[in-house]
Amino acid sequence: MATIELEVVTPSGPVVSDDVDIVTAPGYGGDFGVLANHANFLSTIKTGELVYKIDGKESYLMVSGGFCEVSNNKITFIVESAESGADIDVDRALKAKERAEKRLAQAKGQQEKLNEARAQAALQRALARIRVGERAN
Repeated sequence: MATIELEVVTPSGPVVSDDVDIVTAPGYGGDFGVLANHANFLSTIKTGELVYKIDGKESYLMVSGGFCEVSNNKITFIVESAESGADIDVDRALKAKERAEKRLAQAKGQQEKLNEARAQAALQRALARIRVGERAN
């Protein structure tokens, strides 16, 4: 099977650099998949689950905010953060989800848009970590 080069980079440095069979990612316009020799394109990336396969084995990353470029049989993600599913503490993520939900309820009651936006972002990260962590284990 033909492969495509995958790179996932955060401000802390590279997270993944490998040849993969397929990549599925969370774009703002919806999830999308990329195979070898895909047409060139750019996409924004939202917080969610990035899945890639190598020799039929799936690997999972939680990614948050960034961009993706497909060009010359290479897909590059430049994201704010990326965590391997195997490294995610699901119990900790569940607690973070609960805290975010409480902050979100408080922010809505006070009509504080900034706190509401921060709580919503924290909730989305926690939910993505939970999904990725549970799938990886």
